[in-house]
Amino acid sequence: MSKEWDILHTTTMPVIALRGLTVFPNVLIHFEVAREISVRALEAAMTAGSPVFLVGQKDIGVEGPGAKDLYQVGTISNIRQILRMPGDNVRVMVEGQSRGRLLQLLRNEPHLEGEVQEISIADPPARSSAKIEALMRSTYELFQDYAELAPKLAPDLLVHVLASQDPGHIADYIAQNIPMRNSDKQSILEELRPGRRLEKLHRLLEREVEILSLDQEIQERAREQVNEHQRDYYLREQLKAIQTELGEEADEIEEYRERIAQAKLPDEVREKLNKELGRLAKQSYSSSESSVLRSYLDICLELPWGKKTREKVNVAAVKKVLDQDHFGLDKVKERILEFVAVKQLSPELKGQIICLVGPPGVGKTSVAMSMAKAMNRKLARISLGGVSDEAEIRGHRKTYVGAMPGRIINAINQAQSCNPLILLDEIDKLSYDHRGDPASALLEVLDGEQNTTFRDNFLEIPFDLSDVLFITTANTTDTIPRPLLDRMEMIELSSYTDEEKVQIAKKHLLPKELKRHGLTKAQLKVSDGALREIISAYTRESGVRVLERRMAAVCRKAAMKVVSDGVKAVRVSEKDLEAYLGVPRYHPERQALGERVGVVNGLAWTSVGGELLEVEVNVVPGSGKVELTGNLGDVMKESAHAALSFIRSRAGQLNVPADFYKEKDIHVHFPEGAVPKDGPSAGIAITTAMVSALTGVPVRRGLAMTGEVTLRGRVLPIGGLKEKTMAAFRNGIKTVIIPADNAKDLEEIDQTVRKALRFVLVEQASQVLAQALNRPVEAVPPRRRGRPRKSEAMPAVPPASQGEGGSRVSQ
Repeated sequence: MSKEWDILHTTTMPVIALRGLTVFPNVLIHFEVAREISVRALEAAMTAGSPVFLVGQKDIGVEGPGAKDLYQVGTISNIRQILRMPGDNVRVMVEGQSRGRLLQLLRNEPHLEGEVQEISIADPPARSSAKIEALMRSTYELFQDYAELAPKLAPDLLVHVLASQDPGHIADYIAQNIPMRNSDKQSILEELRPGRRLEKLHRLLEREVEILSLDQEIQERAREQVNEHQRDYYLREQLKAIQTELGEEADEIEEYRERIAQAKLPDEVREKLNKELGRLAKQSYSSSESSVLRSYLDICLELPWGKKTREKVNVAAVKKVLDQDHFGLDKVKERILEFVAVKQLSPELKGQIICLVGPPGVGKTSVAMSMAKAMNRKLARISLGGVSDEAEIRGHRKTYVGAMPGRIINAINQAQSCNPLILLDEIDKLSYDHRGDPASALLEVLDGEQNTTFRDNFLEIPFDLSDVLFITTANTTDTIPRPLLDRMEMIELSSYTDEEKVQIAKKHLLPKELKRHGLTKAQLKVSDGALREIISAYTRESGVRVLERRMAAVCRKAAMKVVSDGVKAVRVSEKDLEAYLGVPRYHPERQALGERVGVVNGLAWTSVGGELLEVEVNVVPGSGKVELTGNLGDVMKESAHAALSFIRSRAGQLNVPADFYKEKDIHVHFPEGAVPKDGPSAGIAITTAMVSALTGVPVRRGLAMTGEVTLRGRVLPIGGLKEKTMAAFRNGIKTVIIPADNAKDLEEIDQTVRKALRFVLVEQASQVLAQALNRPVEAVPPRRRGRPRKSEAMPAVPPASQGEGGSRVSQ
């Protein structure tokens, strides 16, 4: 088997490391040499009259290359000419003689010298001649295409390639004379078989031709765009000159001028827009400034200047719509009807901003939508949850790229009316960061004295918001800044009672879900008992959102039966609910059934309504440590320590061992430890639980309590009584102990809740213990005689019977 190459003798010769250059055999090339070791290698070769070995360097950044920095295959070359250049550079002309392999590098100083083995290429086998001939022809065609695409390619290169019949020389010659990655050239140099070498060059040449084609296409496209822009610019300049001579204006400018004249604009706004139009007329059509001005004029002229809907201020009509859309909410409806009545008597009344506050799902957003429908105002809703950028309210300066007006102006534009109802949803969830405080930006919007000249950063012109009816919604007022809160009138929406939820489900939710699921009233009937069971056993919420989802689940099951089983009508009673909704999730009566030692039902307020909060106390032998667990805040921890101090001061009266704080460890725990808890209103519950655990006296069943306790045992008033009593009612509690100073708040409690619960008003912790524990732990001194307190005389509390321990009971 014959080889395509022969390895000849080995010779020691100077070595020059080439950076970014590859030299091929039988090719004449000149290049500059700058490194001192390379210049010395040239001088040594000229002095000895020997060839020099030119080999590529792998990393061109290495100044002092060693054997590992050089490729193995290079070119043995003869030096034809050396020319000294200004400075230390040398220009040399060499002719490649043959390929060579660097066996080892003998020395690095004063120049590189190595042992080089010459490689001579033999003729290719005859059996491959047809294939090679085809490959050569294809290479000729590719190189011709390359010569047409490549800039500044010498014409004699193509002639030289076409005149050669040696595939190896063709590959070497083309690789030497066209720009190509150095690694690709090195791979061609290292390929010793001429046929394979030409194949490799063919692939690389195909890629280069494709790259040049794409490059030329990109340049041509860019040239066309530039020419088009230049042509457009020249034509417009000529048109502008002609129009100036004839006294005519462009159609676009005339159109803007006509729109400004027809719009019902204030004088200040009209003057500003005409000024901007004059600037636009002086700009080139394709300039960036003209596009900014065009966008500005379009947005300003799209606003509904002077456009208003005819408002309906009929109290009876508004009441009819509110009653159709919502069940209950009597106080909210009453306040809205009062607003409409005043508007009916005084149509010019402005600056009304209402804030609807309540738990999720009680109908805040839908009430605002019903108001818009009843008063014939356009509705625009703005969700403020998570907004942290002031520019969201006021807009961006029009000079910024992508600038746009703020949400207020966008809402006006969306409504296409100057007197819409704008719903600012979730105003309590605004935040702020380095980009500004949107709540501060809303101060001007929601101030009736200032919003007559509201200036958006984008518009830079005043817009009158005094005719806009702003309705805001929030779950809590705690996170709303005080200056913003002062600008709004609060209307509280409380939690729904179970009976209200039943009526809402019958009149609103069930018909809505039947329609959504393609069912008729005849196909699905849900009994009142089933609705009450769904509310009590499958939901635990202040609103009706979860209830709506449960109704949807029942409708889906019923639709499945109608479609799959061919059932014509489905009836759902309380006995069937497990098949539709699964096992009941809540057991309202379970918490109030048993008498337990050291466990008291407290009442808590949350932003989503009231909750029943158990307090558990365990007493074990120890050294007097007090452990507080359940993710408690500092205020609640202080309440626990205040309760403990009160018990220690009354240990004898409470039948508690006097040294319990030395020999007993007390652990106070609030279940649901993942939920943060804080506030002072659990004080009497903690006190009662500690006394129960220390004395072994159980707490009465069906009882809950709320109130702050002091070191002297006084019970102080608390907030959120309405929501807390609603939570007690939902959980089957029968008796609620509250501070006497909260008697005035009983008027605000829903009548259904008030009739179902027995309220005990207390002033001292001893009165709480007398009511809560199964036996009195101390005798309470009788009340002092004299003028009754204000809380006793209030009509909110009916005449009370003297309860155990002298506390007053309201039922």
